[in-house]
Amino acid sequence: MLVTNKEILIKAQKAAYAIGAFNIQNLESLLAVVDAAAEERSPIIVAVTPGAIKYGGLNYLARLVKTAAETMPVPISLHLDHGEDVETVKKCLEAGFTSVMIDGSHLPIEENIALTRRIVDISHQKGVSVEGELGRLAGVEEKTVEERKAVLTDPREAEEFVKRTNVDALAISIGTSHGAYKFKGEPQLDFERLKQIRERVEVPLVLHGASSVPQWIIEKATKYGAELAGAKGIPEDHIRKAISLGITKINIDTDLRLAFTATVREVLMNSPKEFDPRKILGPAKEAMKEVVKAKMRLFGSSGKA
Repeated sequence: MLVTNKEILIKAQKAAYAIGAFNIQNLESLLAVVDAAAEERSPIIVAVTPGAIKYGGLNYLARLVKTAAETMPVPISLHLDHGEDVETVKKCLEAGFTSVMIDGSHLPIEENIALTRRIVDISHQKGVSVEGELGRLAGVEEKTVEERKAVLTDPREAEEFVKRTNVDALAISIGTSHGAYKFKGEPQLDFERLKQIRERVEVPLVLHGASSVPQWIIEKATKYGAELAGAKGIPEDHIRKAISLGITKINIDTDLRLAFTATVREVLMNSPKEFDPRKILGPAKEAMKEVVKAKMRLFGSSGKA
């Protein structure tokens, strides 16, 4: 059944577990995600970025997810991830998305508030939940303590942002980053900052850039020719702690891409005469599914549907 993020996240917030938002790009990635949800009996958020929309087509992807939701025994939300502008959001609303994110984190706070509030007004009229973002994801380019702190979410600003925008969920920055290269040294998530934000903000909190970049996937990909030296993600114990401190939605994309790529490389290397797409992409789909199932167990959402 197709539901909003708000419906899924409020329940998870009350019970202190997190819901995974898994990015899809094509049929195989969608099947991996929904099959994992069915097997784990977990609620799920299927996330689509503007880039995925450009690649796969808005209506194609929306119809695929809605078709899956018609037969799935678990709650599914169709979510726009990192929406860039009002026009993109409007197109997703027309296509039947049940949740949207507007990312104004690159804007001055007053402009971010104005943009987010506009999206909330438009979306709530259609019964669609909205996620906003405050603070930028830190990355390896932040070399000093001052540079790092400058991109993290300010707890007082978070409180004001939520009150003035009426968002249903807030993506925050506490030291995670997108991609497979998250840290030069040891992970440094600001859990004290998370505690302070949680004390001031009532809506569900979201963690982006939270892929763990499992070493077994890196080793597999490298074995079959990938160049991923230095790839490093968020340790699982950090994820568990973040959930215990109030994170309710966790976005996962990089780990799925890595599992897909590693497995496609493996099949092509071991079976050089293979040209049937089903026999190449099928194993990759299964590898992604196992990653999703592991995340659901880690987040505590298994069995919660």
